[in-house]
Amino acid sequence: MGLSGAVLAIDAGNSKTDVAVVTADGEVAGTARGGGFRPPVTGIKAAVDTLAEAVARAQEAAGHLPVAQVSACLANADLPVEEEQLSAAMAARGWGASVEVRNDTFAVLRAGLLEDASPRGVAVVCGAGINCAGMLPDGRTARFPALGRVSGDWGGGGGLAEEALWHAARAEDGRGAPTELARALPEHFGLGSMYALIEALHLGHVPAGRRHELTPVLFTVAEAGDPVASGLVERLADEVANMATVALGRLGLLDSPAPVLLGGSILAARRPGLDAGVRGELGRRAPLAEVRVVEAAPVLGAVLLGMDAMGAGVGAYERVRGWFG
Repeated sequence: MGLSGAVLAIDAGNSKTDVAVVTADGEVAGTARGGGFRPPVTGIKAAVDTLAEAVARAQEAAGHLPVAQVSACLANADLPVEEEQLSAAMAARGWGASVEVRNDTFAVLRAGLLEDASPRGVAVVCGAGINCAGMLPDGRTARFPALGRVSGDWGGGGGLAEEALWHAARAEDGRGAPTELARALPEHFGLGSMYALIEALHLGHVPAGRRHELTPVLFTVAEAGDPVASGLVERLADEVANMATVALGRLGLLDSPAPVLLGGSILAARRPGLDAGVRGELGRRAPLAEVRVVEAAPVLGAVLLGMDAMGAGVGAYERVRGWFG
């Protein structure tokens, strides 16, 4: 490596955090899993405290190796100013000589790229929300704020659940087109009508946090041929392809073969209609795109980004990829 010391890699999502300490030659010396990372809810200090608990366990497992590079890919680091704030907060903990913070979409992107030290490509991640990021070997990136409707986003598990509820409610009361969603959504919670589900959500009998359970129901109804549900899946496929195409264009990658990586719980599930729709739309808009689903753990991406920053050798990349499978 160009610098001596280990990489401390952190991939932190809303629900869980994965940490790995990797030596200069690519050996994984220690790992740990911790709780979710939610600075908008808890504040930066409390959120970094959550990271600290998992970091301490990983460092203990690694024998407290000196860390040269902290590579953190964090949920809710959506804007450059938030990355700067989180980087400063983490640097103050003294975990390593250098700290680099990125949005967690970059972890999925780097985990799926096969190039050593010169990664190029674009990733779209669709889980609870939706986001897209791209990168070039010279360090240039393409990204979106990904703050929801205020930043022009549509989709993600939360958004799909809301759309499904909207269409089902209107189908039941006559304002909208008929759809099997009006039966399937309340049935998921053991209720007999959309009115009963609306009441249960409003009064808190069904916690708002359980709405995400409706996204798989939407896909099941779509796969059975329901036109309303199918239309939502088609719209999501269009949105994924649109984000990827825009990012490819910003990076000048539309005129040459380039990886487009799909990650997050919804895209990684490879639902037939969605997967075929994304590939079809990308085939039309970006015919040279090489589409594949990322199966590696995102924390691998955080490790690889840290190794990129430190100038790792080929053997180190091979070893760490082999460890993560």
